[in-house]
Amino acid sequence: MGSILAIANQKGGVGKTTSSVNIAASLVATKRRVLLIDLDPQGNATMGSGVNKNDLELTGCDVLLGESDIGNVIIETEQAGYGLLPSNGDLVAAEVSLVNMAQSEKRLQQALQSVVDAYDYILIDCPPSLNMLTVNALVAAQGVIIPMQCEYYALEGLSALMNTIEKIRTTLNFDLRVEGLLRTMFDPRNNLANDVSAQLTEHFGDKVYRTIIPRNVRLAEAPSHGLPALLYDKRSQGALAYLALAGEMIKRESNLAVAETVS
Repeated sequence: MGSILAIANQKGGVGKTTSSVNIAASLVATKRRVLLIDLDPQGNATMGSGVNKNDLELTGCDVLLGESDIGNVIIETEQAGYGLLPSNGDLVAAEVSLVNMAQSEKRLQQALQSVVDAYDYILIDCPPSLNMLTVNALVAAQGVIIPMQCEYYALEGLSALMNTIEKIRTTLNFDLRVEGLLRTMFDPRNNLANDVSAQLTEHFGDKVYRTIIPRNVRLAEAPSHGLPALLYDKRSQGALAYLALAGEMIKRESNLAVAETVS
């Protein structure tokens, strides 16, 4: 069974979609089978994977509403090498319809049951708000990766997100855990960024990934070409950072499996 990880933050502009696409591509580079689920109606992860969101006949909306099997909607990205459950503005309609559906918060979890064994990692790019789509992601996931900038307002947003995760864990998904906090768009010349980074490490310890994603022009340019940074410029600092993160994720999972075996 693959690891299902939601990449979430209720605050926008923190590198959530950039992280989703680039983690997926980096895990593929390590020979892992990966499915990326775009659960954001903006469809940025879809476009960043080289798929035109405006040309889609089926999207995650059809899966969540039970109008199509997930296997019929997943697209194999030609260059990036991972499976993609695409999205576009239709997901807004799904969000509205889900409110009145039975077991609305479990629709994604139920849909994934038929494909979860086909992948080593399933990554869910969440919208930048707490809505029914995000709740579906958190109910389906085993862990949450939280991308965040090291700035003052990010700490406030993090507190709200941690409360949300705890509420989901105690009511809908007892296995949900914080997988890791990922520092993004990091500029080591910024004193505030360094101070916030130190606070995160002090408070969350080894939950903070050692890998730090730097501010990088190539990371910003890659989505306009419909490519992960690894395919756009594999030597860029951004691409190398996400490769390092993929390695750290795999190592963490291996260590966790060993610890569970011993216990």
